Amino acid sequence: MPLMNDTQVIQRVLDHADAKTTDLGDTVWREPVENYRSAEQFAREMALFKRLPMVFCPSAALPNNGDYVARTLAGAPIVAVRGDDGVVRAFHNACRHRGMMVVEGSGNARGFACRYHAWAYGLDGSLRYVPGEEGFPGMDKEAHGLVPVHAQERGGLIFVTQGEAISEGALEGLPDLIAPGQTVFEYSSFTDDANWKLLLETSMEGYHIKALHNKSFYPFGFDNLNVVETYGTNSRIVFPFRRIEKLRDKPANERRAEGMLTYVYQLFPNTRLATLSNHYLLVILEPVSPTQSLWVIYRLQTPDAGALEKSKKDAAFVKDNGVIEDRAAACSIQQGLAGDGNTHFTFGRYEKAAVHFHQNLRAHLDMLAGS
Repeated sequence: MPLMNDTQVIQRVLDHADAKTTDLGDTVWREPVENYRSAEQFAREMALFKRLPMVFCPSAALPNNGDYVARTLAGAPIVAVRGDDGVVRAFHNACRHRGMMVVEGSGNARGFACRYHAWAYGLDGSLRYVPGEEGFPGMDKEAHGLVPVHAQERGGLIFVTQGEAISEGALEGLPDLIAPGQTVFEYSSFTDDANWKLLLETSMEGYHIKALHNKSFYPFGFDNLNVVETYGTNSRIVFPFRRIEKLRDKPANERRAEGMLTYVYQLFPNTRLATLSNHYLLVILEPVSPTQSLWVIYRLQTPDAGALEKSKKDAAFVKDNGVIEDRAAACSIQQGLAGDGNTHFTFGRYEKAAVHFHQNLRAHLDMLAGS
């Protein structure tokens, strides 16, 4: 089923507000706590990540030919670059001579040169120059280009698949999420002492809004009122603002969602995109270990957001309030896992998107084991 349009979502929210209800899932899920602390489970998840299309960065991070982003993906150094032909390609970020990474961070380049011995590569990954080439008799330069991995650009995002994909993953039914013309106005990255799944789960339900975000989000939003849609392995959760009540007296064709609600897209397995009032927030949770995760965050300005300062103010509110509270909750849970207070975590019918995520994660891990 396609995702509901704004008009349908707004009416669903107003109906829930009248009935004091929310979207419910069909089942309760019990997830073993060992899956948040086990080295074996972590290794299985990392193996899965290499067999799925994974969000690497937004297209807006590579707006020009020669723009590149280099980071770790599922434990492997990868570089994605927009070539001279405008096509995005991705490679293992390892020189074919002695394996040093050929580039770090992000920027714009005409090619890549290893700092160890100056072997140089084109944006298409081909080996272009070897100093003292006579010292490598018989070397086939065409066979010594950077090793490619599959890259594709969909819906304003760059996806990278390192091995043979075992499913479409997040690409199944993926709508256009980030419109052309958006720009990255802020990038950040930091590490938290929590399993990647704990951090991801904090945005998969609104059951916690009144309790955890009592002074930040709750004064502007509802407690446990969400519209939750699943499509493929992904989900979309709607977090409405109280001011959506102003739309009650407007004809349906005049109702607008902008500023009235937040869409949070959960892209399987480890990415979420929130469309906020004046900016988009793309979060990629890169697992480091069973108990540590790296946040990779891009903040994008929407084409109609107006002044950049408006977007920055919007971003600061989210970053300094709700995100901090969610991070603290996930880290507290991880600390609690050191004891034996729980054998399982229980996800109820209010947590439909989280149940959908865990069902798909388990199914894909089973597929991987059988492949």
